[in-house]
Amino acid sequence: MSEIPETASDVVWQSSPPGSIYDYIKVASFSIGHDGLVDQWSDRAVELFGIAADEARGKDPVEVFMPAELRPRGRRRLAEILDGKEWTGLVPFRMPGGSQAHGLAEIYVMPSETSQGEQGALCIVLDVRALRRIETDLAASQAIFGQSPFGFLLFGTDLTVQRANQRFATVFGGAAEDHRGRTVHDYLSRPEAERMNASLRRVLETGDPVTDLQIVGTAPGSTDRRHWSINLYRVHGGSGRPVGVAGVGTDVTRRHIAAREAANARRNLALLNEASARIGNSLDLETTARELLDVAVPGFCDLASVDLYQGLLTGDEAPPGQWGSARSEGFGGGSAELRRVAFASAVSDAPLMTTPGCAPEGSAPTAVGEVHRYPFNSPCAGALRTAAVRSIPGEDGSLVQSTLAVPMVAHDTVVGLVQFSRTKGSEPFGERDRALAVELAARAAVCIDNARLYRREHERALILQRSLLPPGDPEAAGLDIACRYLPGTTATEVGGDWFDVIELPGHRTALVVGDVMGRGLRAAVAMGELRTAVRTLALLDLEPAEVLSALDEIARGLGSPAKGGRTSGGAQVPSRVAHTSRDADLSEVYLATCVYAVYDPVTRRCTFANAGHLPPVLVEPGEEALLLDVPPGMPLGVGGEPFEEVEVEVPEGSLLALYTDGLVESRDHPLEEGLRAFRAALADPVRPLEDVADHVLGALDTRHGEDDIALLMARIQGLPTEAVGDWRLPREPRSVGRARELARAQLTAWDLEALVDTVELLVSELVTNALRYGEGEIRLRLLRDRTLVCEVWDAGLVQPRRRRARDTDEGGRGLQLVGLLSAAWGSRRTPRGKTVWFELALPDGEGSAEPTVEQLLSMF
Repeated sequence: MSEIPETASDVVWQSSPPGSIYDYIKVASFSIGHDGLVDQWSDRAVELFGIAADEARGKDPVEVFMPAELRPRGRRRLAEILDGKEWTGLVPFRMPGGSQAHGLAEIYVMPSETSQGEQGALCIVLDVRALRRIETDLAASQAIFGQSPFGFLLFGTDLTVQRANQRFATVFGGAAEDHRGRTVHDYLSRPEAERMNASLRRVLETGDPVTDLQIVGTAPGSTDRRHWSINLYRVHGGSGRPVGVAGVGTDVTRRHIAAREAANARRNLALLNEASARIGNSLDLETTARELLDVAVPGFCDLASVDLYQGLLTGDEAPPGQWGSARSEGFGGGSAELRRVAFASAVSDAPLMTTPGCAPEGSAPTAVGEVHRYPFNSPCAGALRTAAVRSIPGEDGSLVQSTLAVPMVAHDTVVGLVQFSRTKGSEPFGERDRALAVELAARAAVCIDNARLYRREHERALILQRSLLPPGDPEAAGLDIACRYLPGTTATEVGGDWFDVIELPGHRTALVVGDVMGRGLRAAVAMGELRTAVRTLALLDLEPAEVLSALDEIARGLGSPAKGGRTSGGAQVPSRVAHTSRDADLSEVYLATCVYAVYDPVTRRCTFANAGHLPPVLVEPGEEALLLDVPPGMPLGVGGEPFEEVEVEVPEGSLLALYTDGLVESRDHPLEEGLRAFRAALADPVRPLEDVADHVLGALDTRHGEDDIALLMARIQGLPTEAVGDWRLPREPRSVGRARELARAQLTAWDLEALVDTVELLVSELVTNALRYGEGEIRLRLLRDRTLVCEVWDAGLVQPRRRRARDTDEGGRGLQLVGLLSAAWGSRRTPRGKTVWFELALPDGEGSAEPTVEQLLSMF
């Protein structure tokens, strides 16, 4: 666009470039001679009227141009012009091309005089319709510049502002004329101005418009960031030559804010969905805290940390308010001990976070795993105390712009604090961000509290379960014992598998392995009840089949509802409540498998009974592992079927293994495959038994976590012949003295002279009782192992009963004497009668204290 000279001295005679006003409107000229005929005809006249100069010169203009009905009037007007009168008016004319359409011209007639003094006229003709179009365009242009609600700029080819409308001037100050000659650098920051200039050049060079160019800047006198949408298009002159670029700008700040809020809302929803999917997948407190930070960083913030109350992590049973309460100030007013359990950062090389005002002056940042306290008046302590979010601005020179301290509240109890921080340059936290932070913290808090409750119940169940297993390494006469117990996965650690080693009279040992079907605390409780029942039945010295039969009745009682009802005339009448309870508890019937074995080290024979359990494995020296053919029977709790016994002789050095199905069966390894692998792992039983047990667990798939694993292994050693004294005595009075002599001689041979007097006294009592109250032949047996056991056998079925003798009684003190002087005593049934026994600690062992004078006198 050409510049207009300011003064006359600036005027230079030069050709006007294309695009002047004459390119937009049609201006023609011709002259009329003194005879009223056309004597000159311009090229523009040829273009406007469509009549060649040869055809127009010498012609009457009225005849040539005007329609027939207007010619009389035209001749009168022409006569007035030739008389020297100026005239301006609108004159219709015929359009070129022979059409019937008429044009409309505005003619300015100026009288003229030739050099001969003859009168003529000069006519200037304008196409009125073209002029009307220009007027319309000017009005539209004026509307755009003066009335448009959008900012409008017209840039010249040198990219300077040629014109601005009032709307633009209202935003950027001053009058519209004040912006002429400015560039985009006067309005925008350098990066944005360079982007704008590049777009202007591209539009000017290519002619391709640019739409919705997003520009960010600030208006004069304001620090608020504004967003404008700019549309650029090239402007052409009448000849088609580019004369500049027009730009229309719209303030889209509100739209941008709305779009940003919508994007934030979508992001928040996505974060909540992600939080629902990722937080709480573990029942571990620390893992749940890390899952929260994995969701929050970097999707929600740049830095984050989680602090949990130390009491919660250590499993303390705190009263309400101990860790903090949403309704009260809680323990320590928010200043109780906390542990930093997780920290995450999206900033490379970011230091550990220290929230302003939440740490003592000069203290180092809190590391993960460190226990700390927040000062009482700190914002973090206030958030814990009030269960309300605190917004904490960052310090000057700090990386952090702002921090949200959000208490973690679950079930009206504050369990910890999570801090979300954004670095400088990030968008500050808004109200929706605060709401999202509270929601994220609340979801994590519920999961953490659930994990706490699970950990508490889980630890209780483990304590219960482990308290029911044999402590340490069990010991037994004539056996070398090794045992292993592996719980399932963390989620199934509490199960119903158990094993036990029970010492029986006569240095015999009961080996028990069982498995209550199911998992969890209920299975562990049922296991504890069955294990207790087994120990109780074992102490009655019942046969293995009898033990399992009694245990089957007990198992059915565990799963049966309490029977009750009113009585009518002594008859039990089932109540509706009892029926309802029975129906409701059908799913709680306990089933269990169990194998019960009794080993006698004197005879080296083992008696087995099986209730639906996997068969024991026996490995004799130099032989392959063998699955013992023990009738499996029905599981405990089913009832209705008797159990069978199998007696097996086990040679010295043999290895006996009892186990549960978790050792040999899993989802990936069927039972048959597991049994083959188990037998193969026992192929070399010569090694120390503990090493054999470790080898078995290492060779088999014991990490599947699907079920508990119990393994009980025993190496047969037996009692040597020299450790057993066995005699048969006739049923006659002198057998009492003979029994004392035999016992004295045997103890002397064993170097146990310290026990001779006590043993003689007690043997005399038991043999005397056998003679007085028993039947048949009498048998005396002494067994020496870790303790000394004396047994007296007879064919009588009446069990001895200890009673307290009165002062006037002459007898009845024998069994009291036995109970007082022995470490233990008792009686048991045998297939051919009964056995009465007592046990004494060896002199170098842990024996019972010698009886006091008062105890001895109390017997008489």
